[in-house]
This record gives sequence, C-alpha cells and structure tokens, in this order.
Amino acid sequence: MQILITGSAGFIGSALALRLLENGDTVIGVDNLNDYYDVELKKARLERTLKYPNYIDVRADIADRGTMEQLFAKHRPQRVVNLAAQAGVRYSLENPHSYVETNLVGFANILEGCRHHGVEHLVYASSSSVYGANTHMPFSVHDNVDHPVSLYAASKKANELMAHTYSHLYAIPTTGLRFFTVYGPWSRPDMAMITFARKMLAGEPIDVFNYGKHRRDFTYIDDIVEGIIRTLNHVAQPNPDWSGDAPDSATSRAPYRLYNIGSNQPIELMRYIEVLEDCLGVKAQKNLLPLQPGDMPDTYADVTNLVADVGYQPATTLEEGIGRFAQWYKSYYAA
Repeated sequence: MQILITGSAGFIGSALALRLLENGDTVIGVDNLNDYYDVELKKARLERTLKYPNYIDVRADIADRGTMEQLFAKHRPQRVVNLAAQAGVRYSLENPHSYVETNLVGFANILEGCRHHGVEHLVYASSSSVYGANTHMPFSVHDNVDHPVSLYAASKKANELMAHTYSHLYAIPTTGLRFFTVYGPWSRPDMAMITFARKMLAGEPIDVFNYGKHRRDFTYIDDIVEGIIRTLNHVAQPNPDWSGDAPDSATSRAPYRLYNIGSNQPIELMRYIEVLEDCLGVKAQKNLLPLQPGDMPDTYADVTNLVADVGYQPATTLEEGIGRFAQWYKSYYAA
C-alpha cells in the first residue's frame, strides 16, 4: 500500500514509518525539518527510514499549498496519516502564528489533497489537550470539548471540525486520534522525559509543575504506533444510527470517527519521576512550581471505542517503557 505520512522525521511519524516499511508498505515521508527543536535528532530519525528502498523522502512544508498539490498529484497515496503539526502547549503562548500556519493552513492543504486524489482514508493527530477545562474523568470522545485552554488545543479541535466537514461534503473517510502523553526512545527534546533526564544526569534541579500533582495517561510509543496502524486499516464508516436529536460527537452520518489513544492508566507525575530515577540511577532535585498557564492538571483516556473497533490494547508498563527510554537516552546522547 502507498501511504503518505506527514511529520515523518518526528517522534511518532518516524516510528510509524519504520513499522509500515517493515510491513512492506511504500511510505511517502513528508517533513520540512524545521528548527522548533534539534534538527540533528530529526535527521538521526530519518537515517533509520532512509535505509529502506520503499521509503520516498520529501522535504516540504504542509502549509505550502502549491507543493502539497504537486505531491498528491505525483504520488497519489492510497491512505494518509497527518502527524505534522506545531506541537507544544507552552510554546503556543509565545508563537501563536506558527500554530495557525501549520495546524490550520497545513491541515486544510492535506484535506484538499485527499479530496482531489481519491484518498481511501485520512488518519490525523488530534490531542488530549482538546479536553481543556473538562473535569469529568476518564475523558470520553463523547464529551463536549468546547472549552480549550491553549491555542494548541484549539487548533486540534479545529482539525476535528475541518475533517468532519470534508467527510460530510466529499465522503472522505477521516479518523482523528486524540493522543495522550506519548513517551519513549527518540522523543522530542522539549518533552518532560528528556528534559528531566538531561538535568538529572547533569546534577541540575528539575522543574516540577503543579507541585507534582499532575496525573498523565502516559502511553508508550510502540502502543501508539500499533493503534495508528490498526485504525488506518479500519476505514471510517458512517454511523447509520446517528441522530441530530441526540448527537454523538465521535461519529456521524458521514464517514467520520474520533478515538482516544492512551494507556487508560493515569499515573501521578511524582511516580513517573521515581521510575525515571530508578532507570537512570540518579536522584532528582525537584523545584516545585505552580500549574503553568495552558496546562491541564490531569489526563485520563477512555479507550473503550478504540478497543471495541480495532482491538487496541496497550501492553507496555511504565517501568518497561521508561527503562527502554533510559537505555536509548544514554546511548544516543553519549555518542
């Protein structure tokens, strides 16, 4: 199968591309290698996929309309996984325009490419951040998510609305995946795990926001990739029982689906730090700080629908996942 992955040099995109290449699929990988974080890490991830003859490397920005039109016309992917995005909650307070350009304009270009070139299924990254001010736990895809608390979250909610419009107007099957705190080897340097590891090994204090009372549904990268592939192969279908009298926000009369993808086991930040201490063999000096603007105190995924529809079952314990991360971190940053 010919599959387009945007954000192919990213944390999730690179891991997904590897799995699909190993399965024998042809992957068209699109990434602009921007400098939001260490470009050398992105290049190192790419080195793993460039070894495969069935990998097509494309250096492009999804916000570039003309380039994306040419890409879809040339390669005609059967299915698309859109993972390219301006990530990060806190950075959206500093540079809001980058979120508009990539997450909104870029996503519109992806939708248009799917519309005009007969794409069988579009799977795209949403985020647990869309739950915003919700306090009902666990978060359900059937909950209202009209109160985001960051521009990043608002852009991801907008992606869901945009996808539904294209599913409705043009019968394009679309599936949005709300990711919950993905972690593991090759992760982004701005993510907590790498920041903590770097400072702990250097003997520097780590900033622990919300006084360590955060709870997160930490989800290991391999479990995320397995869920994406299962979803990609489960093409979204209309829900014949959908009713405007009692609307279900996760389905539609159009071929549209939303799923949470998480571990379904929220863990307090302090426990996360304890496991990282054990795996790195060093104790953390903690600088306890209040909740940051735009941050959510807790995330907890209800994955019932994903389990029922595609048999998703996360299998990696926190101890296993952080252990693998620690091994990778020491080998990669010591090289």
